Amino acid sequence: MAEILVVVEQTDGTIKKVTLELLTLAQSLGSPSAVWLGSGYTDAAGSSLAEYGADKIYVSDSSELNDFVVAPKAETLAAIMADAAPAAVLIASTAEGKEIAGRLAIKANSGVITDAVAVSADLIATQSVFGGSTIVQTTVTTGTPIITVRPNSTAPVAKAGAGSRVDVAATISAASRGAKVTGRTVAQKGGRPELAEAAIVVSGGRGVNGADGFGVIEALADSLGAAVGASRAATDAGWYPHQYQVGQTGKTVSPQLYIANGISGAIQHRAGMQTSKTVIVVNKDPEAPIFELADYGVVGDLFAVVPQLTDEIEKRKA
Repeated sequence: MAEILVVVEQTDGTIKKVTLELLTLAQSLGSPSAVWLGSGYTDAAGSSLAEYGADKIYVSDSSELNDFVVAPKAETLAAIMADAAPAAVLIASTAEGKEIAGRLAIKANSGVITDAVAVSADLIATQSVFGGSTIVQTTVTTGTPIITVRPNSTAPVAKAGAGSRVDVAATISAASRGAKVTGRTVAQKGGRPELAEAAIVVSGGRGVNGADGFGVIEALADSLGAAVGASRAATDAGWYPHQYQVGQTGKTVSPQLYIANGISGAIQHRAGMQTSKTVIVVNKDPEAPIFELADYGVVGDLFAVVPQLTDEIEKRKA
């Protein structure tokens, strides 16, 4: 079977769920091989990658890959790609992942597809483009397909792979040392999942009517073990931090369940969430465009509807 490279998304040695999704997707395309770039690799990490199908694990366990901005990772990946001659390379559609993909495509003289939501066995990618108004089928016609895939596009399925480790030296040219990381600040996180990777997202918009109104949104999210999102109107008004903005100029999410509360559904917001598997809408305006995307809709005041929903969920969990 053709080898499919999967770039591991990890933080301080902790593998992100999107990596397991990509390995599962790679199982349907060929023989998955994970690529670990940077320090923090452990036997436990290798076992997790093998559990989800990695037949090979290319490990470049170098702290230097963490010391510079993206370019050394792209160079090292290009060297692995040249030796392995894979059928395709899969990368998570994160900010760093897309930059690595772009740099890799130039180095490998290959085509690149970003923000795919599915990839078929013949390496045809499905994308949501033009602000989410159009679904297209895309294929790479030059070189090795390099495809970035949105988180939550594939459900992770364990399928044991050989997990053979292959050590790879980091490739760091003088040119790639041009931008160096001089410091890091650890983001303060609560108990909620990361927005881009969450299986359930509960969002609030202009209808929340202020920062205090997000209390009901957070309560519902916590009852479901969900992430909290916000529309651009809400973040621009200062009601919720900008890092939680869902939309064309914010984060793109593709959860199993998206609950939109008090969000009108402007194309800017829809572009960031309309590949969600199931969409529930709560809005007092029956003509709100967001209802066009809804699998289930409630016309009503979110301050009456959402607390009732939260209470019912808590009752059923008891």
